[in-house]
Amino acid sequence: MSEQQRIHLPIGFMDSGLGGLSVLREAMKIMPAEDFIYFGDSANAPYGTKTKEEIRKLTFAVVEYLLSRGIKGLAVACNTATGAAVRDLRIMYPKLPIVGIEPAVKPAVLGANGGRILVLATPMTIELQKFKTLLEKYKDQAEIVSVPCKGLMEFVENGDLEGEDLSEYFEQNITPFLTDNTEGIVLGCTHYPFLKKHLEFFLKDRKIPLYDGSYGTAAELKRRIEAAGLLRTQERCGTVEILNSLQDESKIELSHKLLSLPF
Repeated sequence: MSEQQRIHLPIGFMDSGLGGLSVLREAMKIMPAEDFIYFGDSANAPYGTKTKEEIRKLTFAVVEYLLSRGIKGLAVACNTATGAAVRDLRIMYPKLPIVGIEPAVKPAVLGANGGRILVLATPMTIELQKFKTLLEKYKDQAEIVSVPCKGLMEFVENGDLEGEDLSEYFEQNITPFLTDNTEGIVLGCTHYPFLKKHLEFFLKDRKIPLYDGSYGTAAELKRRIEAAGLLRTQERCGTVEILNSLQDESKIELSHKLLSLPF
């Protein structure tokens, strides 16, 4: 396939479920001419409670499917899958522009004054060496605290983006880590940005900044696509195809709903 033909291929996105749609929304904004194909592996969600080898196998299976469909770039829009598989994916597919996810710890630290930074993440992400190395990098600039959020991504998977149950979850799982010195909260899973408005409401009296890496990941994806000479520059409105391993139409409908939410 010629480079000119590759330019017209879609960009692939994968996630353990619906969370990666938060990154796709940003990519659609900054690359409006591109076509996208998104695969959510909700049948096997959550990845964050599985072993690294299980996550690696699941990630490779989805990526190989996307490659069989024909893609020119790939976003592994899942922190857990990034830590478990992206390094190997880059070795196996050296000519494919690939980006993974990294929690927005750096901007949170830069926006603080040496106080406490909470990093919300799945239990599996917290155990990954890549995650530990990231936190270690900034340990001298702030008090960085990992907050395991088992079960939080399921709120997004079920379309529950607000309400008393979610507030109760925040009260039980996040409030114990809050101090008067808390200067930022990092949303360390791509599902969590969809809960951002309700978390802001929950924290309304504290006014703590929230950080997520969706835009930064989308911008890096664009940079890599452009560096490979594959960015579409003509004026057109790109398309989005959403697939889900559950093959449940309600998941597809919820995916489109999440994509259309105001930022």
